[in-house]
Amino acid sequence: MNLQAVRAIYLFEMARTFRTLLQSIVSPVVSTALYFVVFGSAIGSRIPEVGGVSYGAFIVPGLVMLSLLTQSISNASFGIYFPKFTGTIYELLSAPVSPLEAVVSYVGAAATKSIFLGAVILCTAALFVPLKILHPGFMVLFLVLTAVTFSLLGFIIGIWADGFEKLQFIPTLVITPLTFLGGSFYSIDMLPPFWQKVTLFNPVVYLVSGFRWSFYGLSDVGVEVSLAMTLLFMGLCLAGVTWIFRTGYRLKN
Repeated sequence: MNLQAVRAIYLFEMARTFRTLLQSIVSPVVSTALYFVVFGSAIGSRIPEVGGVSYGAFIVPGLVMLSLLTQSISNASFGIYFPKFTGTIYELLSAPVSPLEAVVSYVGAAATKSIFLGAVILCTAALFVPLKILHPGFMVLFLVLTAVTFSLLGFIIGIWADGFEKLQFIPTLVITPLTFLGGSFYSIDMLPPFWQKVTLFNPVVYLVSGFRWSFYGLSDVGVEVSLAMTLLFMGLCLAGVTWIFRTGYRLKN
């Protein structure tokens, strides 16, 4: 592997974060604080506890996962789309950089930024509610797997998109609604039996459930199922990226 090329692309993408610090870090933190004000205060006063956990603390994993999913997709999709937009993608394709090295660089940078943002949001949440993490190892595992998986999805979206509007289409109209309906701010046990079964078709349920279990030992589905579904989704994204480079889909035309 050409580690020098990987390092160069990775550092370039990371440097872009510091050039857009207000958008990349400050904006999500302010949004998280507003979520606590609205959900934690307004709704939390009516729902004092969920599974023995205060409502304010209960929504923390969901808030982290909401930001992690959207930021992972946004960072990775823009990172690979911008070279297509400016035409510098041909320099990458003609350089002695393999598809694996390009994916590791772009996806690694996007996942790093998302994990850092998740850590910042956790620190912000700790200012509002007392946090406890029963299984820190699993918490880090779910955090990393989710960031990498959705960065891969973002990479695919960045290749697929032929305009800035399409970059926001899936995160805004698909991922965000699925996150809100995936138990981020409630337990699916609160739903009627029929809707509980329907919700299980939402893949975000398994991500949020496994992540919340690492905090409080509470989950809507088994942690083994959550981990298996996360790995399955990662495998599908890897297969999609592999197909893109094998066929040159929207890379060579």
